[in-house]
Amino acid sequence: MPKRNAPITIGGVTVTPGTRRTIDLTIGKLYTHSELTMPVQVWCGKQSGPVLFISAAIHGDELNGVEIIRRLLKVKALERLKGTLITVPIVNLHGFINHSRYLPDRRDLNRSFPGSSSGSIAGRLANIFLNEIVSKSTHGIDLHTGAINRSNLPQIRADLDDDCTRRMAQAFGAPLMLNSNLRDGSLRAAAVKRGIPILLYEAGEALRFDEVSIRAGVHGILNVMRELQMLAPSRRKHIKQMQPVVARSSFWVRAPHSGIFRSLVGDGQRVQANKTLIGVVSDPFGETEVEVYSPYSGLVIGQMKMPLVNEGEALFHIAKFARTDIALGKVEEFHEEMLDESILPYPTDDIPSL
Repeated sequence: MPKRNAPITIGGVTVTPGTRRTIDLTIGKLYTHSELTMPVQVWCGKQSGPVLFISAAIHGDELNGVEIIRRLLKVKALERLKGTLITVPIVNLHGFINHSRYLPDRRDLNRSFPGSSSGSIAGRLANIFLNEIVSKSTHGIDLHTGAINRSNLPQIRADLDDDCTRRMAQAFGAPLMLNSNLRDGSLRAAAVKRGIPILLYEAGEALRFDEVSIRAGVHGILNVMRELQMLAPSRRKHIKQMQPVVARSSFWVRAPHSGIFRSLVGDGQRVQANKTLIGVVSDPFGETEVEVYSPYSGLVIGQMKMPLVNEGEALFHIAKFARTDIALGKVEEFHEEMLDESILPYPTDDIPSL
């Protein structure tokens, strides 16, 4: 007989097996006397299994993850969930309301972990999130976009030297994976320190919805949940599991001159070392133009969207692969799959077509 799931308590609220509950975690009060909260939705399955948390908008202006979680919660397969799913669509509510990456104290929440119960708002929020969400989970997925005026090709960043994390990353099915170093103060570093495998999904840009990135995020999370046996395997036999490629390393191409920047390549495009013209920086009259080339071959996985740049500013994020042609093929295959609306696992009456 299947083993019955255990109840889970978050913020003093207990969610029992077979139920779904929304909980508002109180972070503190602003100087206006209004409360700063963090909304959490918990699905406690009837049968036992992993406890997976999914978080978004740790940076309040990164919106794709909010929509990914909204669509995920419409998937009917969750009604047969094994284990527990904890979703936090808006971790940084203050930043979300103010279209800002930061908290009221101008601190980056993703550099504030593990935080402190007696620290700043950023420190307290990080501490509560770590104790109430992360420490009660067995696995995690953190959803991000590029910073404001910067785009990211859908990609997974994770500790690929850890077997469990690597299996999750491969199951997610983003076209590219980067073996990313841990950053002090980040949620990922805090989770790994507690032995919790976690993926960081990067896709799109701040303050914008990107339909391909959103669809890929929902598919990826469901793929991971199937890998963890929280959901039954998909019955759609025609869906092919994407096998991502791992980047050996990545680097930034920076502005050689201050001026008006024009990008000549798109995210996911292949570039050849010192041969492919990837951008131009000129003065307002076009009297002087400086051409931009990549010193190495690879794929563009992110770039600057703001046309006004200063010398030394990061323009293009390029990943290097053992076989760039294979990586390019994965990106093209990925985009074709995301165009197929017949594989979407949620209602499509309120989403745009590609």
